[in-house]
Amino acid sequence: MPDALPTHFSGYRNDCRHFNGEKPCRFKCEGGCQHFEPFGTRILIIKLGATGDVLRTTPILRALKARYPQSHVTWIVEPISAPLLKANPFIDRIWAPSFETLARLQVEEFDLMLCLDKVEAATSLAMLSKAKEKRGFGLTPLGTLSILNPEAEFALRMGTSDHLKFHENDKAYQHIVFEAVGFPYGREPYILELETEAENWAKSFYALHGVTKGPIVGLNTGAGTGFAGKAWRVEKWAALARRAQSELGAQVVLLGGPQERERNAEIAARAADAVIDSGTNNSLSQFVALVDGCDAVVTGDTTGMHVAIAREVPVVALFGSTCAQEIELYGRGEKIVANVECAPCYLKKCPIGEICLDDLRFEDVFGALVRQIRGGGGGGGGSETWNLPWHRSTNPPSSLLPPPSSLLPPPSSLLPPHARLDHHSHLQRGRKHRRTARRNSAPRARRAGFGRGR
Repeated sequence: MPDALPTHFSGYRNDCRHFNGEKPCRFKCEGGCQHFEPFGTRILIIKLGATGDVLRTTPILRALKARYPQSHVTWIVEPISAPLLKANPFIDRIWAPSFETLARLQVEEFDLMLCLDKVEAATSLAMLSKAKEKRGFGLTPLGTLSILNPEAEFALRMGTSDHLKFHENDKAYQHIVFEAVGFPYGREPYILELETEAENWAKSFYALHGVTKGPIVGLNTGAGTGFAGKAWRVEKWAALARRAQSELGAQVVLLGGPQERERNAEIAARAADAVIDSGTNNSLSQFVALVDGCDAVVTGDTTGMHVAIAREVPVVALFGSTCAQEIELYGRGEKIVANVECAPCYLKKCPIGEICLDDLRFEDVFGALVRQIRGGGGGGGGSETWNLPWHRSTNPPSSLLPPPSSLLPPPSSLLPPHARLDHHSHLQRGRKHRRTARRNSAPRARRAGFGRGR
């Protein structure tokens, strides 16, 4: 095998970012490259899951493009989360953690590798990758987690110290991501683009069900399987649907996945004609488009919450066993946090009956929804014809042009003011939330990301 393989032959250049080799490039050049464009800085991102964490890691792409305008980005992600990245304009290639990816990592070279996942499947890929510079997390020869740069130490400690994660930290997840790879955090928003086919499907769904008047309220009832204490009771969801319909003139859409089939069926039965069930077997891309069609979404700390944040849909977010302070709403929503002694806990199984969200007052949730509808998601009254939210603009939810790196202010100047939660209030609207928690001996779920399990 020659030391260096040729890059020029028959007028073509395989060092062009558009070159394919086994088939014509998108420009269908004949007789050589007429649209040569170098790869620039080759960047590898390893963030396999969980789905919500993948989505809230996308803000780092803006900072990368600001620092490396001429760059080529490859992202390794689990197939279940890949649809969230498929239409992302900042990503050139999406790889699954597969044998093919493992083989390519033995050959391809990168200028920068960022591993933002702590699980062994990710950190081992990070160590196998050929990159001039590596940041984030890696795997030691002993099979244990370590950091690849000093700035990642805080993110590592977020997984090892309950006191730091639950009581001391007031940084959003995105802030921690940026800090871990040595970038200033400027509250860069998520990046989630709609796929045209899914968008058209959602428009057809809403039209078929006559969703044309009044505010459209999405109830994302799922709680996932990662942690206990994230599920609001079905009778409260049903009551919220009936109240939103009767007092706000809202058309209420039930949202969820396969895990919510029985749950949503019971809610629909209790709420009668107050809800439209969107089904639980939609693809992730279709789910995103359904959420995008809402004027406000009430949700637990789940993928649906992150989708709503990404699509700039006002959110009422319910928190029980997880850390509300790690969620950045970008000024478009409210957090309602359970004021129970043992939360947050991140327990896989609750030993005392999952009382977290029972602490949330129904009137607080409904009041927050009213504020988001009247102040964020639209006008008022069911007699008014509302344009579906995708008609609000033909542009993506935020500008896709990254800010110049010289304009990024230091993270400390961008943090919102924090105040301790009032002892008698259940509402937390972006404020720092701390309490003395009682720990118990129940097993905790395995943590991924920065101390948050999948």
